[in-house]
Amino acid sequence: MQGKAFGYIRVSSTDQNEDRQRAAMAERSVPKSRIYLDKLSGKDFNRPQYQKMVRQMQPGDLLYILSIDRLGRNYEEIQEQWRLLTKDIGIDICVLDMPLLDTRSGKDLMGTFIADLVLQILSFVAQSERESIRKRQAEGIAAAKAKGVQFGRPTHPLPRNFARVYNKWRTKELTLRQAASACKMPQGTFYSKALKYEESLREEAAAKEALENGDEPFPEETYFQEELPLDASPAPEHSATELEALSLGETPQNNTPLKKTQRPAAEEETFLQEEIPLQPTTSEAPCSAEASLITAVPSKKSTDSGP
Repeated sequence: MQGKAFGYIRVSSTDQNEDRQRAAMAERSVPKSRIYLDKLSGKDFNRPQYQKMVRQMQPGDLLYILSIDRLGRNYEEIQEQWRLLTKDIGIDICVLDMPLLDTRSGKDLMGTFIADLVLQILSFVAQSERESIRKRQAEGIAAAKAKGVQFGRPTHPLPRNFARVYNKWRTKELTLRQAASACKMPQGTFYSKALKYEESLREEAAAKEALENGDEPFPEETYFQEELPLDASPAPEHSATELEALSLGETPQNNTPLKKTQRPAAEEETFLQEEIPLQPTTSEAPCSAEASLITAVPSKKSTDSGP
């Protein structure tokens, strides 16, 4: 006695199109009443339509699937379900895009061996493809987040009466249910937003207290920029003439303040001592101006004497 024909269709999400699988079932004259469709992942077999189809099957029935990955994408569970359907229930399975996986033909030992071998290979390929899909999906999500893409539902602004309702809720004038109802939101949403609102109030109070105490908060980046050493940027060069003017208490011609970072302190002191001695030693001769002054004043002896 020939059994009934069943068809199983699976797509991973609701926005995917199953028309190609339906057309393949129509070519095999599978009645629409015995075509079962699941729009779920193939990671396991906890699918309502698949489980319903298995309960309807009887020995001798025939199951059509377009490809092995439409049955599932878990290597071990595909093997288990294949044995459940063909051995325990006693139905035949026909994988349309792989003629070797047709249990109606090749009932001998060699045919069974080839079918089992092909089944293992295709099951392995199906699971490997699922893992690759998950990896590509994770990489795409990470790349989108790095570009600033926000996932999930957009956050809604707080209602205008939230602060007033929150204060009444904190002072126990309103219950959580009444406060949530007043803000037209679920209780869990109101509670989570209340916690975030409290945190924002604490941060605002801390910033206000810091300003009142004269502590001007700086961003961390600005703080570290201000702590850079003085010689982080090249200091302007000064000539020996400008250094000499500084040592005599004068202002350099270019009015550029001299920086201590131009040369080490010990080196600068040695340089000034060598170039501009502050006091002449006793062994040194008088300066030229003093010598000319002494020569210009005539002695008393030369004035009194006549020709």
